Amino acid sequence: MARRPATLKEDTHERIVDVAARAIRRSGYGGTSVADIMKEAGLTHGGFYAHFDSRDAMLAEAADRAGAQSVAASTRIAKAAPPNKALERMVRAYLSNEHFCNAEQGCPIAALGSEMPRQAPEVRRAATRRIEEMIEVVGRESGVPGRKGYEHALAIVSSMVGSLILARAVDDPKLAKALLQSAQKHSPSRNA
Repeated sequence: MARRPATLKEDTHERIVDVAARAIRRSGYGGTSVADIMKEAGLTHGGFYAHFDSRDAMLAEAADRAGAQSVAASTRIAKAAPPNKALERMVRAYLSNEHFCNAEQGCPIAALGSEMPRQAPEVRRAATRRIEEMIEVVGRESGVPGRKGYEHALAIVSSMVGSLILARAVDDPKLAKALLQSAQKHSPSRNA
């Protein structure tokens, strides 16, 4: 079946969501205003409600988009890795200096995790769905079956996200680097 061409409104909507997905990771939910997003998208503030019922609806789509991008990046890394190296490569990429320095394009959970409890239910639901997908990808690549594999994936994802949050939180570059390196060295992925 041929895909129908997107309308101008659909293209504009997608542009707004892409801008918002970057903005929430860069500035946080609280630091992301409708006016700023619309301006960055090259649109007027007044056009916002032609695309979204509310700011929370836009934030939910942005959280979903950002999470989907993060899961897709991990999946691409896993597929490109040699056999039995996918999980190690995913962890290494997640805890890399490049990811550390580029929160705007990286994992939204590491960028926004502490803000999540204060978000609207639809925003939390979108984030939860993508966190579950990341756990699934890690679990699949761990090679550990069943319940034990799920628990193993939970530990790996928690370690990755927590380490990145801590590394970004400190003002000491040496400590930040040590946090990321230690998490890579002692990752449960190395013990699978």
